[in-house]
Amino acid sequence: MHYPVNEVFETIQGEGVFTGVPAIFVRLQGCPVACAWCDTKHTWDVLEANKVTPEQVTHVDGSIGRWANHTAQSLIDAFIAKGFTARHVVITGGEPCMYDLRPLTHTLHQHGFATQIETSGTFEVRCDASTWVTVSPKVNMKGGYPVLCQALNRANEIKHPLATEHHLAELDELLKDIDISAKTMCLQPISQKPRATALAIKICIARNWRLSIQTHKYLDID
Repeated sequence: MHYPVNEVFETIQGEGVFTGVPAIFVRLQGCPVACAWCDTKHTWDVLEANKVTPEQVTHVDGSIGRWANHTAQSLIDAFIAKGFTARHVVITGGEPCMYDLRPLTHTLHQHGFATQIETSGTFEVRCDASTWVTVSPKVNMKGGYPVLCQALNRANEIKHPLATEHHLAELDELLKDIDISAKTMCLQPISQKPRATALAIKICIARNWRLSIQTHKYLDID
């Protein structure tokens, strides 16, 4: 199976449960969810005019909106060619769950990699049973896609963006019929503003949840 890949790079995971873990990011192109605060809007559209060679997306140079088809094996070959040493692969986007990720995650596991998916929860999650699934629920976004119970139930980690009490109320409504007892619950301030961070800290302490800070933004790394 071919996947439209926007970029491939090695860095440190900056947020959520795996904060600080060396990781290979595979960013897929395409997302109709249209989050207002999205910082990768260049991944929304899969335009034929922006299609490039597979080698070009493993050389990150800031080009906007480009993508290339990759298979699981060609991605692994690219990891080796680039000399990547991380064994944790983060599949993100865009919205990666627009695609059937079972062939990709299964093949990566066969080659000794661990996998993590970062998704909005608006598409069915199709991946290997061993994949760590992080759902950051995107509620009432411009694209009009609802957050699916299937995605919330499959999630290992629910990492919710938060700026006001309203966002917490949205999350509580979303999870009212979901068993979260075995899930890692994270709150992540949408901005780096003190008010949002203080609110997230307060709620995390009250509920014994985890605070997720976008440390890569503080460290100024990808």
